[in-house]
Amino acid sequence: MTNKINKCRICENEKLTSFFDLGNQPLANSLLKKQFEKEEKFPLSLSWCSKCSLVQLNHTIDPKKLFSNYVWVTSTSSSAKNYAQLFSQNIVTQSQKNDNFSYVLEIASNDGTFLKPFIEAGMTVLGVDPARNIVDFANNNGITTICGFWSQTIAEIIISEKGKPSIIFARNVLPHVANINDFVKAIRIAAKKDTLIAFEVHYAGKILNELHYDSIYHEHLCYFSLKSLEKILNKHEIFINDLFESPISGGSIVVLAGTYQREKSCYLREFEKKERLNQINTFEKWKEFSRLAYDHKKRLLDIINDEIKVGLKIAGYGASARSSTLLNFCEINSSHIKTIADMNYLKHNKYTAGSNILITPPGIMMNEKPDVIIILAWNFLHEITKLLAKHYNFSKKIIVPFPYPPKILNIQEVIDG
Repeated sequence: MTNKINKCRICENEKLTSFFDLGNQPLANSLLKKQFEKEEKFPLSLSWCSKCSLVQLNHTIDPKKLFSNYVWVTSTSSSAKNYAQLFSQNIVTQSQKNDNFSYVLEIASNDGTFLKPFIEAGMTVLGVDPARNIVDFANNNGITTICGFWSQTIAEIIISEKGKPSIIFARNVLPHVANINDFVKAIRIAAKKDTLIAFEVHYAGKILNELHYDSIYHEHLCYFSLKSLEKILNKHEIFINDLFESPISGGSIVVLAGTYQREKSCYLREFEKKERLNQINTFEKWKEFSRLAYDHKKRLLDIINDEIKVGLKIAGYGASARSSTLLNFCEINSSHIKTIADMNYLKHNKYTAGSNILITPPGIMMNEKPDVIIILAWNFLHEITKLLAKHYNFSKKIIVPFPYPPKILNIQEVIDG
């Protein structure tokens, strides 16, 4: 089930340097039905490739264990739904440079939230996703979706039955892929000459500069800079020509690409320059990242323990996968936080992996009248704080763990911005 890598996932370089060990951790989405259930834990650590600069996990978990039954549903986030509209507008604008842009394929399409705007624009859509429970949900809501892990076999079936799409996009999936070369090769097979191909990834520069170590968990095998992302795409004759930024995951990039080389946009060239100046791809920067993560842990624990010492009750908001890494790395558990609220009904009345904290609907958590709420899904900070203030009249303190350093604030400070 767990395999240790001995070469880079992209370029097969055998000179990998380990630099950050987060210890043995449970799978982030392996929520417990009962508190203190026995659970498996797996190594969670990072290496840096000296050849292509890819930051990557040292171990790979069987994808079937991670993704065949999934608990993240995109439509539970209003921010994600709003961004889906902007994303589609950007893609359609770019696609209009081609003659035909009527057929859209999304890989790892989840519940189809990001395909809906394309349907509304009169386009034919198709999703592919490995989670049977999510695929059934999508199909029941009118988003045609195939269940399966993206592969050359699925690509060839789609081509034979529906032809090659004019738009292919893969959002926040490339970092999850164990055999990344086969994955990208299958996209190249599915694309025609003028197909617009878009990849969205949580940007390594953001992770590095704002210390997003909570984005490190077993599902995320790779942490892409623009340089390392371009390396894997070019290897399979997919060429980046433009880029735009995304608010998802606390800061992502969307690269726009095709099957032949075109002149790079001014914005893309400026982004490349900024990445070099900020030394995003250097080992020294990532070594410092590791050091600061331990400093963050101490600071966050100090904030939480200070509130507990004066008798204040702490709750959490957002039982996200990233919160699992944060809680387990910082050794925060049910002795610190009694409940965590989450909008996703698939998580309700379960317990967080490793930290054993009960997950409830927001209303149940708020009935317990917490004095302080730690925003674990901090990448949706403004959406969550507005919900807490407007619907639950919460006006007390919140803890915002990221970006570094962690902070304790009055909720109104965040809302007023």
